[in-house]
Amino acid sequence: MSDQTTASRRTLRTIAKHPSAVLLAAQLVVVLAYPFLEDSVAGRAVVGVFQMVVVLSAVAAVRNTPALVWVAVLLGGPAMLLSVAEAASPETDWIVLASAVFHVPFYFFVSYAMIRYLFHDDRVTRDELFATGAAFTVVAWGFAYLYAAAQVIWPSCFIGYSSPRAEDPLEWFELLYLSFTTLTSVGLSDVYPVNNHARSLVMIEQISGVFYVALVVARLIGLTRPGARPPMS
Repeated sequence: MSDQTTASRRTLRTIAKHPSAVLLAAQLVVVLAYPFLEDSVAGRAVVGVFQMVVVLSAVAAVRNTPALVWVAVLLGGPAMLLSVAEAASPETDWIVLASAVFHVPFYFFVSYAMIRYLFHDDRVTRDELFATGAAFTVVAWGFAYLYAAAQVIWPSCFIGYSSPRAEDPLEWFELLYLSFTTLTSVGLSDVYPVNNHARSLVMIEQISGVFYVALVVARLIGLTRPGARPPMS
């Protein structure tokens, strides 16, 4: 067996042991790569499908029951197809709405699966530490698609610096930016809601971000106490 083959197998084993690290890295790569690809239909489609494949792989790796994988596949399969359709026609309302219908529950379900993975035993592994960041980014993606659906249902509910007129819908990446700034509680800046329905969604995400940080901190502190039981199974 050649050294190259051995090294490749060792790399694959490392990746298999740390699916959450792969997911987190992929999410961050997409954030950095999207601005370079957003003007290309093929680029947007590749980014969308690539991310969905990575997330599905991560869910399969951290599953606690087979049912988790089946639910994720049933939601993620149509979501991947709609990612391609949305990349080809981002201004078609019914495609954007249909995409959100599958993406939102998929991402929220994945975040639930990863949080369950974090709390399934009484010790913290290296991959579980990466899962704390990966789950956080997955929640941000879920809310971004929720905001995209809100724009279709309630037009002109968001305003951005690059789209100062309320009648101009924001691009998906701007909604993702809004989601990250809201979830991390750094405050709204050049993208913000101007409709009460949109504001209510933003408030829910703010609460989710604060609750997530408190949950993870409580979990890690609880595990540092000798003999302490995990706060949830």
